[in-house]
Amino acid sequence: MKNRVQDGKTITLIPTADVASGGALLAGAMLAVAITAVAENTPGEFVAEGVYELPKASADTVTAGDQLYWDDTAQELTTTATDNTPAGKAWADAGNGETLVSVKINA
Repeated sequence: MKNRVQDGKTITLIPTADVASGGALLAGAMLAVAITAVAENTPGEFVAEGVYELPKASADTVTAGDQLYWDDTAQELTTTATDNTPAGKAWADAGNGETLVSVKINA
């Protein structure tokens, strides 16, 4: 197909702050995960689909299938929609006190 650009799994982004390998970056309404560490104001490769273990608000209780949101201020996933960006679906349960959750990003 002449108009195919790529498979859409990865994207080059320029973060405004350093992002660790495996760290999340909000780009508009899309959550992406750094493939390797990316320095501030430097182009880097990020994945925009798949399931990743990312930080979550420790007080939240998450059930697989729940809609999760990215809190860009706290740099973590949450079940709270207000003032946050849809990030994907929980891929596993994560209880109160847990600080990580598996999430299928952009789902």
